[in-house]
Amino acid sequence: MRLGMTLPVMEPDLWAAPDTLERWSRAVDEGPYASLCFGERVAFDNPETLTLLGAVSAWTSRVRLVTTVIVPQLHQPVPLAKALATADRLSRGRLTVGLGVGGREEDYRAAGSTYRQSYRTLTDLAEQVRAVWRDGTAGPPPLQDGGPPLLVGTMGPRTLRSAASWASGLAGVTLDLDVPAVSALYDVARSAWAEAGRPAPLLTTSFWVALSADRDAARAQVHRHLRHYMDWIPASLVDAMAPTTGFAGTPAELRDLLRRLEDAGTDEVHLIPTSSDVVLVDQVAELA
Repeated sequence: MRLGMTLPVMEPDLWAAPDTLERWSRAVDEGPYASLCFGERVAFDNPETLTLLGAVSAWTSRVRLVTTVIVPQLHQPVPLAKALATADRLSRGRLTVGLGVGGREEDYRAAGSTYRQSYRTLTDLAEQVRAVWRDGTAGPPPLQDGGPPLLVGTMGPRTLRSAASWASGLAGVTLDLDVPAVSALYDVARSAWAEAGRPAPLLTTSFWVALSADRDAARAQVHRHLRHYMDWIPASLVDAMAPTTGFAGTPAELRDLLRRLEDAGTDEVHLIPTSSDVVLVDQVAELA
């Protein structure tokens, strides 16, 4: 099983130092990681995703660059396809594109989106992006044959089945670290891809992480992060879910969790930091 590390793009102190994202990117590229990941929001203080793809292409030379996830409904398909093809060229063919519908209506409003927040629309837009790559409506062509792999970001079996026609795999997430539930979703993917006559899907999952020998301190760190990131839902709901969301514990406990996810058939885990301290990159590298 491979490990990926997510950039701390949703951290409140991200911009306190001008080189935080560069230091993280270079540390991940120099470590035992398979991928460098980050997701998209609009009505938030995270970096703009397509711009960041250009930067991380220059800051890294080895790891795959994985968007977890881009929301195509926040873009027009032709400019999006062109930007992603450009990123694939700049990264020398290291791009993997996770696509999802997003959970924030305010992002749709801020982007002036006329698209519906639906997985049917997601499927249509994924096919339009692929069509641009295929017919050359707006070059350059991607470096990877057929374009970067597309992953579907979802936790729902029904949506996962419908994505078998266009996705190369799953950009998953687990909130409560329920490994049997993750394994069951993988079974749905394997079955759906087989029925569609597609190659076996890439199976990934992700979760928030705080590492510390002091479990209370680690759990408080996760809680702080969720309060900031999940600003679109009432704080009382965030407080209720925080005690059981993500991983908060010791390196040994994280190693055990990763082994169980590997046994469940996970191809790659994308860890999501809950702090902008780059020390996490080295801590997890020691486990690998």
